[in-house]
Amino acid sequence: MCLFFLFCGILLAGGDRMKLYNTLSRQVEEFKPHEEGKVKFYTCGPTVYHYAHIGNIRNYIGHDILDKTLRYLGYEVTRCMNITDVGHLTSDSDSGEDKMSLASKREHKSAMEIADFYTKAFFDDFLKVNCKKPEIVSPATSNIDMYIKMIEKLIAEEYAYISGGNVYFDISKLDDYYVLTNHQEDQMVVGAREGVEEDDNKRNQADFALWFTTSKFENHELLWDSPWGKGYPGWHIECSGISIKYLGEYLDIHGGGVDNIFPHHTNEIAQSEAYLGHPWCHYWFHNEHLLDESGKMSKSKGGILTVSVLEEKGYDPLAFRFMCLGSHYRRQLVFSYDALDQAQKTLNKLRNKVNNIVVEGEVDSAKFDLYNAKFVQELENDLNTANSLSVLYEVLKDKELNGATKLELIKSFDKVFDLNLVKEANSVDSDLESYILEKIEERKEAKANKDYALADSIRDELVAKGIKLIDTKDGTTYELI
Repeated sequence: MCLFFLFCGILLAGGDRMKLYNTLSRQVEEFKPHEEGKVKFYTCGPTVYHYAHIGNIRNYIGHDILDKTLRYLGYEVTRCMNITDVGHLTSDSDSGEDKMSLASKREHKSAMEIADFYTKAFFDDFLKVNCKKPEIVSPATSNIDMYIKMIEKLIAEEYAYISGGNVYFDISKLDDYYVLTNHQEDQMVVGAREGVEEDDNKRNQADFALWFTTSKFENHELLWDSPWGKGYPGWHIECSGISIKYLGEYLDIHGGGVDNIFPHHTNEIAQSEAYLGHPWCHYWFHNEHLLDESGKMSKSKGGILTVSVLEEKGYDPLAFRFMCLGSHYRRQLVFSYDALDQAQKTLNKLRNKVNNIVVEGEVDSAKFDLYNAKFVQELENDLNTANSLSVLYEVLKDKELNGATKLELIKSFDKVFDLNLVKEANSVDSDLESYILEKIEERKEAKANKDYALADSIRDELVAKGIKLIDTKDGTTYELI
């Protein structure tokens, strides 16, 4: 009991020293939420037209570490994520075709069938790397009324205009549209980058669409009535609408990948602050890319490497999480199977060391506080996960530290790392073990017969009973959850 209160006091005291790199200011800043002790955190979610590759998942691991660090420091965090199931065009601006429509044609399914399938696939992989699902997850198509409400106000206050049947945001109404990127307007030449393309309906080259009607895209599957005609929302308005609807007028942290900075997040700031009439989000958190040997990972390259594919190859998904934690979130990380092999071996060795700790003595609160302070210091330093892992190794190597204190520290650290470092002592009687092994054989046979639905149902049946199957290169094992 005494240790609990001492521990929580340290975390709450340390919370006001958190420092994060802010894309908006282009420097590391002390983190101060709008409301003391509470954090409202928005994560740009996936466009669910295809599987999320491991580069996408690296981004969400970074957000998960930030989320868990803030909670570890004692903050009350409310996190929201959108699911883009309409409006995201192939160019990230206002040209090309809706990615959901392309997927519908590719797979001969409805847009909603595509969205349902790939949303489930996304969260399957998301959870496999122990990412915590945000408290609020909202599909873009569930918030059409909010977008219309925002657009109506933007038009009324002359931040937006109707042209060619569509509604556009007029960036000339803002003093500093490029505040997030530090670009100059004359540097953003039409056609020079994906974010800026020619549209004869626009007053300015960088104006962006808030609402599309059939005047621009005919025969679109997903259409809603609006004051401007039947149509659908632009991509950028959805995140502003969802964030303001669920998290309120003041947002503490908005996160995404570096490729979201322009035009997506730039446009979000423009429309949100024009709508609200005051500053909206102070801290902008961006993860760098995961690269393969040929450059940035991309769905357009063809084969998509997912967490599930890694698992099918015999890797523990948490080996990929561990690999990501070894690098800073603002540095590009190069993926290779050699690197993942090394991460898998190192993680296995680490778990073995942890689970070979002989629990002896009582928890030494003074030494616990000392190491916990070191751990917190590294996390507060712009999420230095590599150095915080080094603190964990220091704990393991400390010969003066008794087993009880070591184990308590590692359990505590793993609230942030979430690498399943400590195997809790659970008893499995002979009847239960026989049942589990029988189900493993049934699932193996189902997979051999390519009856993947049956294999999945067996896995789900075991999960419902608190048993998680782990597929490895050497076969299938299990653990109690």
